[in-house]
Amino acid sequence: MTVAPTRDPLAAASETMRRSLHGWLEMCATTTRVGFDYWQGAASRGATLPDVAADWLRWNRLVTDRSRPTWSTPNEVIERSPIAALRDFSGGVETGVTPTLILPPQAGHDSCIVDYSPTQSQVLTAKAAGLTRLYVLEWLEATSATKHCSIDDYLAVIRSAIQRIGGPVNLIGDCQGGWLATVYAAVHPADVASLTIGGAPIDFHAGDAAIADFVKLMGGMDFYRAAVRLGDGLYKGASMLQGFIAMQPETELKKHLELLLHLDDEAYLRRYAEFQDWYAHTQDISGAFYLWIVENLFLENRLVKGTLEIGGKRVDLGAITCPVNLLAGSEDHITPAEQVFALAHHVSTDPEQIHERLTGGGHLGLFMSRSALAEEWLPLLQGVAAAG
Repeated sequence: MTVAPTRDPLAAASETMRRSLHGWLEMCATTTRVGFDYWQGAASRGATLPDVAADWLRWNRLVTDRSRPTWSTPNEVIERSPIAALRDFSGGVETGVTPTLILPPQAGHDSCIVDYSPTQSQVLTAKAAGLTRLYVLEWLEATSATKHCSIDDYLAVIRSAIQRIGGPVNLIGDCQGGWLATVYAAVHPADVASLTIGGAPIDFHAGDAAIADFVKLMGGMDFYRAAVRLGDGLYKGASMLQGFIAMQPETELKKHLELLLHLDDEAYLRRYAEFQDWYAHTQDISGAFYLWIVENLFLENRLVKGTLEIGGKRVDLGAITCPVNLLAGSEDHITPAEQVFALAHHVSTDPEQIHERLTGGGHLGLFMSRSALAEEWLPLLQGVAAAG
């Protein structure tokens, strides 16, 4: 069993400071460049002060006005619990194809990222690959009634979905949905025909991860327990969003400022609005579940250490013997490739049935970019379909 060494708090602090300095310099450079380009463009088109004021008012409206994100592909909710809804994208296909279940990320955002748009959809990519009996487990926002839900509750929801669908299933998990799919496959290996994870941390201490460094800097559970108390038992989705932004503030600033340079490009504005509708719409998470994740996975890294227990039983990754597909992004600062590919060292799957793919993009692009979907996900999932 291979477990990556843990970066010490001093090294984590040093790396965090380096990222912060880099981010500050990038923000200064972006502000200067966009400001220069905007005023140069305004001068070339003979813009008056009222024209400039109109630009800024329109920019402010585009940045602040948001709509709720939606699913792009027709589907039917066939099962619902307080924490999840099972969506059927099969369109009447019932026999002859192994069912596939997608577990989206659950990091304070809507699950519809897996069906983001008609041209950027993991759902449609899976169907195009031949996985036509397709289902998605949509994570619902936590409430005061579900703030005590635990890892046991989430695993039970997955098992109920698979029983409703009829297993074994091809299980696909993105990010948080990926480590959850992996835990499920270890606990219920007979339910899983194949396991595919994208951008999912398995060895939480491997690689150079901004989140891991932040967790180490906090030094323990007190900070996270306080955050959950402030949310009255919930971890607020808005807090998680601000945490993601704080890791790369230069990216957030660049996204908004460059909007000023494209106010006459309707296609650009539409893409901006679509993304912001999903990104800025946050969901709260069960506080009990969140604290369990931080302690057992981010801090203690128990999944790969072999010391994780659920329901009084040890979670053994070696119980996984099905084909395994691992997809990571080379520029992913949330989940470095080392954290994803670590799973290959812990499962009992025949090495010839373990496939690793590395995309050229970052974390979100791994699930929604046109290039990642067409060049990485499609052939990977075609392989899954061909096998069963």
